[in-house]
Amino acid sequence: MAKQEITCEDILKELKAKHYAPIYYLMGEEPYYIDVIADYIAEHVLTETEKEFNQTIVYGADVDIATIINAAKRYPMMSEHQVVIVKEAQALRGLEELSYYLQKPQPSTILVFCHKHGVLDRRKKLAAEIEKKGVLFESKKLKEGQLPAFINAYMKRRGLDMEPKATAMLADFVGTDLSRLTGEMEKLIITLPKNQTRITPEQIERNIGISKDYNNFELRAALVEKDVLKANRIVKYFEENPKTNPIQMTLSLLFGFFSNLMLAYYAPEKSEQGIASFLGLKTPWQAREYMNAMRRYSGVKTMQIIHEIRQADAASKGVRNSSVSDGDILRELVFKILH
Repeated sequence: MAKQEITCEDILKELKAKHYAPIYYLMGEEPYYIDVIADYIAEHVLTETEKEFNQTIVYGADVDIATIINAAKRYPMMSEHQVVIVKEAQALRGLEELSYYLQKPQPSTILVFCHKHGVLDRRKKLAAEIEKKGVLFESKKLKEGQLPAFINAYMKRRGLDMEPKATAMLADFVGTDLSRLTGEMEKLIITLPKNQTRITPEQIERNIGISKDYNNFELRAALVEKDVLKANRIVKYFEENPKTNPIQMTLSLLFGFFSNLMLAYYAPEKSEQGIASFLGLKTPWQAREYMNAMRRYSGVKTMQIIHEIRQADAASKGVRNSSVSDGDILRELVFKILH
């Protein structure tokens, strides 16, 4: 049976219970979770008075591993613990020497490495030693299909909920940059009227700058329904507002949707639950759009659409195109999808 990967929530739960490990190696392509864990340790393990003498923050490019090990071996002053945080640990050289420290880590030290945009080689001895003595956490990028669940969970922790359309608008507009996404959610929370606990598409439109009627979510819906008039109105709006509706974002979202639609044809069970499970969607309602699209687009047509999106992407980057505008590229693509 495969070992279950530790999550950010698992680590925070242990930290909140004051169950500390001697080392936390936080690594991966998604900086958001690395920052959440490291910031929690920096803010909550020590009191403000204790931090003055017992909290050290260094950067991987500015120090060597020997300096970090020496700092980790120190005893805390008038405190039960000391915290040593190494930011940008991906720039640190000679990390293998950490193995010597891990043979007998200082129990009063909480040593934290923040290794962003990369991971340790798990086949090497060091990774196994870290996992044995402390916490080895990989922060993975969320897939687009996982964003609605992330948004709803974040809002739920704040005692709020969002209308499904508002969630989809925000996910489509911001994408998988979780730091930016949480920043936009905080903006929504701050601007929410008193005694209101539900975020609507209108609030997204007012405070995030996304039109509730003219956005990628609505364009996708129009294509699924084969609503030619609505789709072309949205394309015209995008053409007139290129800064808030860049073609690259639209093409990326359309490519993701039709790629998933192609996969949906291979789902063993063609129900909402079956497709949601097959595509890795968090809730069955997210599968409804794929089921609707399967009624209107054949597998062959879907493959053609994916090819056309690739062609449009190349054209938008200037490949075999020196004069066609982004608006015309998108308009032609929408025509080819719908006909």
